[in-house]
Amino acid sequence: MTDFNELPAHVWPRNASRQEDGVVTVAEVPLPDLAEEFQTPLYVFDEDDFRSRCQDMARAFGGPDHVHYASKAFISKKVVQWVNEEGLCLDAAALNELKIALAAEFPAARITAHGNNKDEEYLRLCVDAGVGHVVIDNEQELEELNRIAGEAGVVQPVMIRVKPGVDAHTHEFIATSHEDQKFGISLATGAAFAAAKRCLEVNNLHLSGLHCHVGSQVFNAEGFKLAAERVLELYRQIHTELGVDLAELDLGGGFGIPYMPYEEALNIDRVAQDMLRAVDQTAEELDIKAPFLLVEPGRSLVAGSAVTVYRVGTVKDVETGKADLPVRRYISIDGGMSDNIRPALYGSEYDVRLVNRFSDGEMVPSRIVGFHCESGDILLEEGELPDDIQPGDLLAFAATGGYQYMMSSRYNGAVRPAVVATRVGNTKPMLRRETIEDLLSLEVD
Repeated sequence: MTDFNELPAHVWPRNASRQEDGVVTVAEVPLPDLAEEFQTPLYVFDEDDFRSRCQDMARAFGGPDHVHYASKAFISKKVVQWVNEEGLCLDAAALNELKIALAAEFPAARITAHGNNKDEEYLRLCVDAGVGHVVIDNEQELEELNRIAGEAGVVQPVMIRVKPGVDAHTHEFIATSHEDQKFGISLATGAAFAAAKRCLEVNNLHLSGLHCHVGSQVFNAEGFKLAAERVLELYRQIHTELGVDLAELDLGGGFGIPYMPYEEALNIDRVAQDMLRAVDQTAEELDIKAPFLLVEPGRSLVAGSAVTVYRVGTVKDVETGKADLPVRRYISIDGGMSDNIRPALYGSEYDVRLVNRFSDGEMVPSRIVGFHCESGDILLEEGELPDDIQPGDLLAFAATGGYQYMMSSRYNGAVRPAVVATRVGNTKPMLRRETIEDLLSLEVD
């Protein structure tokens, strides 16, 4: 057997394993059985994997009340219920995410509402439901929320999203703390201080703290520490000039995960210790009270908990016209950029394995492509796969729980896949597979 038959434990779900017959199971449930029952493409979650990651994160930061699950990575009522049962808080980045969380009966007081363009319906639902924090992104939103809270006769707790100007060395599309981007209020220009001052002046908002986010796929604490140092300078200014001690500091999420076998897993205990120490030390140096630290992991909790299973269609060898690589094998699958846009959007890579049997083939240069009418519909661009992969085989991509289903589309009439969870040999359907009837139901005659 080749290394291709081994599942990298730090990339695949914690309860995934290959059996003696070569079939891969997740929490003791065979992936081929799930593919037969729910069709492919199919997202399969390892429920205990997700719960254990929630527990690890809570322990690292000193308790579940420090951790807000960033639901934009993946949200469904069942995942919201898991988060609630593990005692974590939850972030909603849009109106409908908040509606899903409330439909799952998640306690509103443990929800933080985000977004750079919150409309009146969203803000009013935040106030009426009693969400724990609304993160203010701009001055216009501040005034609107104050008006809406006043009309409701309540004082709404808020945080201000600050741009700390920290480069987290990540992809431009997912870096969120530099000046020239859409999120937050500038620290460098003094606008964040002015917004904090305004919050303290109005009657219907309570400023509980400041928020920032340095980016995604961050693998060490340096960016978080630098952001904390800069934002805590604003805490001192607010303390000195306005006489107010802010109780909380939210440093966002963005903790990196390994997608490929050669990437190392993040040591969250070490990163958490570094972040907590930096906040305490900086606060001591500035002679202010250290705020209660909040973090917002999404991908790092949910991505590694799931795999996506595809069925192989056509397999063909293509002459490339390149001297160093004359032939490349193209393996077509029944999904593609409609269920995983990240390779096309970010150039993302994934670990791929045959999951319905062992392979004893020789490794050949291969590319995995989807069925969509786009030459850029590529899920694995540069890889080597066994030459015995054939039509009907099942391939699974690991670490697909975050930002795949939530960014899916109906391009070329694709229907969104089913999502199921496995736990100790049992299967729980989470989201049903869409049908052509769902698409046609939107038509207006």
